[in-house]
Amino acid sequence: QWKQRRVHGGIRYSVMAFSPISHEVDHDDGVYTGVTKFTNVRILRGGELKKENLYVRDGKIIDPQRRFWEAVENDEVFFDFEVDCGGYILAPGYIDIQINGAFGVDFTSDGENVARDLHKVSKGVLTHGVTAYLPTLVTSTSETYRERLQQLVRQVGSKEYGASVLGVHCEGPFISELKYGAHSVDCIRSPEDGYDSILNCYGSLDNIALVTMAPELPGALDAIAKLHAQGIKIAAGHSMVDIDTACKAVEAGVSLITHLFNAMVPFHHRDPGLVGLLGTNHHQIFYSLIADGIHTHPASIKMAYRAHPAGAVLVTDAISAMGLYPGVYHLGQNSVTIDEYKATVTGTHTLAGSIATMDYCVRKFREFTGCSIPEALAAASYHPAQVLGLQKKKGTLDFGADADLILLNDDLEVLATYIAGELAWSRQHDFTIKN
Repeated sequence: QWKQRRVHGGIRYSVMAFSPISHEVDHDDGVYTGVTKFTNVRILRGGELKKENLYVRDGKIIDPQRRFWEAVENDEVFFDFEVDCGGYILAPGYIDIQINGAFGVDFTSDGENVARDLHKVSKGVLTHGVTAYLPTLVTSTSETYRERLQQLVRQVGSKEYGASVLGVHCEGPFISELKYGAHSVDCIRSPEDGYDSILNCYGSLDNIALVTMAPELPGALDAIAKLHAQGIKIAAGHSMVDIDTACKAVEAGVSLITHLFNAMVPFHHRDPGLVGLLGTNHHQIFYSLIADGIHTHPASIKMAYRAHPAGAVLVTDAISAMGLYPGVYHLGQNSVTIDEYKATVTGTHTLAGSIATMDYCVRKFREFTGCSIPEALAAASYHPAQVLGLQKKKGTLDFGADADLILLNDDLEVLATYIAGELAWSRQHDFTIKN
């Protein structure tokens, strides 16, 4: 149990308890400043869980010392709301940089009401601690990319809207025909004209945050360098690339390996391919992992994490069936069958994304690697924020960062999710997602 209440500072004070969902308060006769104090809590800061209070105003985490002297100078109350967190953990919200859909929504193929679908997913993922994400488009026709990239616009998260949409992850169509996985092989293209091929396929790049491509394709290195110069992040994946070309791709601008071990050349001692980047001097490289216990063996996840712990990024790679019952769904142009545990291309044994949630992946990641709670949380928050260059605003509880927060117990079960410091979901006030 945790409580939220309004506090009037100074010698005189009054307290009014209210539901975590309600923010209606009696302002008393003090000067209202809109400062919320999270107390009786362990906060994730500096890689440790610390027993400290956290203060939020206007959706941002603030410095309490600066706030104290500001309050004294202006004769204001120090804070207006108090959230008793019951001794639980308060951490930055999770950031999922690869999610193909969820709750019946497929970002690639569903184009009838994209704004409604985005809102549905943004609200739904709050229940799993996700406060920001990249809707992901799998390999498709140029027409599909051009249409969806106009529709999947960035959104600032809020209590009403849900999780923030930080841009689109274009996973394809510039991937290897030999490592296409569950993607439509008929839509695969090669960036033979470099950056021009990218523009011709996607049209506007305005809503793109991340592109996954195979670095060995003709023209790929030129495309990577020019996308990087535009501020777009590039990942290597669905690839047959050798280690030497992979290193050149990193020098050109690649900063992430998409779902490590999946859809790439297996590790070989004479040419380790993309996996080998974890053993090079390219310490800035990140690698995403689907830690559902299906896509990658726990021993492989543990090995990768021990080799490069600072680069681990958890993703769900979830498809439209996440949060729904077993059955037949879709991923782009392909039909996908869901059983109790996994998603496969219908009629095959080919894995087709996952149905795992981010909070589940965080718990399994900690189980597989034996890492600490702060390390597991960082892999789903701070590290993905670093990939996107947003580490000063997202994935951290440092002063000035966005107050996108999750309350967790020691089993890393999500109890509540806050967007911009406001309660957006709690387990006490759950809701049903309608299809």
